[in-house]
Parts: sequence; C-alpha cells; structure tokens
Amino acid sequence: MKSFALLLLAFLAATTLASAGTLAQFRTQFGDIDVELYDQEKPVTVRNFIRYAESGAYSNGFFHRCIPKFALQGGGYTVPNPQSQAAFALTNVTRIQTFPPITNEFNTGPRLSNTNGTIAMAKLPDDSNSATCEWFFNLGDNSSNLDNQNGGFTVFGRVVAGTNLLNFFNTLDKATLKGVVDFRFCDTNTAAGAFSDLPVLYVGPFCPRNVDLFYADVTLLNVKVRPVDNGAQEISWNSVSNKLNSIEFTTNFPPVWQSLTATNGTGEMFKFVDSSVNNAQRFYRVRVDY
Repeated sequence: MKSFALLLLAFLAATTLASAGTLAQFRTQFGDIDVELYDQEKPVTVRNFIRYAESGAYSNGFFHRCIPKFALQGGGYTVPNPQSQAAFALTNVTRIQTFPPITNEFNTGPRLSNTNGTIAMAKLPDDSNSATCEWFFNLGDNSSNLDNQNGGFTVFGRVVAGTNLLNFFNTLDKATLKGVVDFRFCDTNTAAGAFSDLPVLYVGPFCPRNVDLFYADVTLLNVKVRPVDNGAQEISWNSVSNKLNSIEFTTNFPPVWQSLTATNGTGEMFKFVDSSVNNAQRFYRVRVDY
C-alpha cells in the first residue's frame, strides 16, 4: 500500500479567498521529513521560518547538533560544497545571516508542547525572545523540560511523514562514537564548541569531511485557493517532483474525500480549476503519494 503525506487541508467558501497551511519538506540524503507548519497557531514563528526558507538561507544547511532521545538541531550553518571530500573546517563553514529576533510565541495561542516529532525554535539561554534562524526536532517527549524553560520553546510544526528517518537519529551514540562526534577533537578553536555533538555518517574517532555530514535543504509546499470566473475555484501549489500529486475535496466532516485530479509533480507551481463548485462550501486537500 502506498503511503502519502498530506500537504494541506483548506476550507473554501464560495466567495472567500482561502490560504491553506504550509508543509515544509526537509530533504536529506536518505529521504524527506515532511512537517506541517502551524500557520494559524504560531503565525510570527512560521512567517519567520518561511522567510529564511524562501530566502535560500537553508540551502546546503546541515544538522549541526544531535543529542539522541532529546533533539536534532539545524538551521544555523551551511557549507559551499556538500559533496566535497575536503575536511570539514571552521574556515569553510558559513553562519547563516540572521534577521532580527522574533517574539516568543510559546504562550501565544494554543499551548503546543515539545513532544516527540515536533519542531521548535532554538534560542539563546536566558533570553526568551532571541529565536532567529535555528530550529530543532524533538527526538523525545521534552515537554516537562522545554515547555517550562526560558519562557518555553515555541513549537511551530509537527512531522507528518518521515518519522522513521527522524527516529534513526535516536540510534546514534556519542559515547561509543556511533554517528556523533565532538568536533573539538579536530579543532581546539572556541567556535568548534558549536559542533560538540555533530552527527556524521560514520562510526569511529575520525575528523569529518563535508561529505560526511547530514544535510537538510528545506522546501516549502505552499497551497492557495482563490475564486475565478463563474464561481469556479483555482487551487495552486508548488508540486513535489517525481511524485503523484492528488487534489481531493469533501463537503462535510467527517470527510468523504473525492478525487478531482492527479498528476506527476515537477517541482514547479501547478494550478487546477474546480469548475463545479456551484456555491457549495468545500474542503480541499493535496496529497503526495510515496
């Protein structure tokens, strides 16, 4: 049976411009981690994340910190050539240029806990309003800790596909040099402390090369719905390459999904016009078959 990632669920009244939620795809060497962003619940945090992603800041970015059963962190650093056999070096690492810090939204809107499989913003110690570009996946239930520390760490999304890949990082172990290294072993510079829990593709006490890192490029799957001529509705989304992208709708909940169209994605923006709305209220979803 095929699995699929749900990209959106958008409510559309006949005369209303509707904007669906956003799905972020973290593309790694070993598959994708699909994350549903909480656009409505944590709007400032999601807009901030989208701003970095759309600017290309996360291109060639890598996971720079992994503490199994706790957190997998990224969004802070990039390298110019991920496939290089050259030694990973501080002189070749680019710190992502940050926009101004955002206001912590942990206590704004619904309380979203740092449970396993959620994504939250990283920030500076003792400064609850210091989040910029860095984020982390919760690799365990950290609610008792991170919900009550430093004003709470704002959860702004949850993993909807790729949990097996995320769970892989819980099998690593720094103590036995299984996939996590302390880069200070290779470089005594103070800045090397940022990579004291660096996830790598090998086992053993070796200094990493660029090609040995876990990369995570971020792609956003935005979907919009808008009215067009004669009461029809246009659904547009940036498609997922080499996958079957399907548009479905329902008029009631619990939903009974009906197919509108399906097409192979190219990575480009796709549009489809639903001309048979007849002033009815419809919920739409786009899904990607894997």
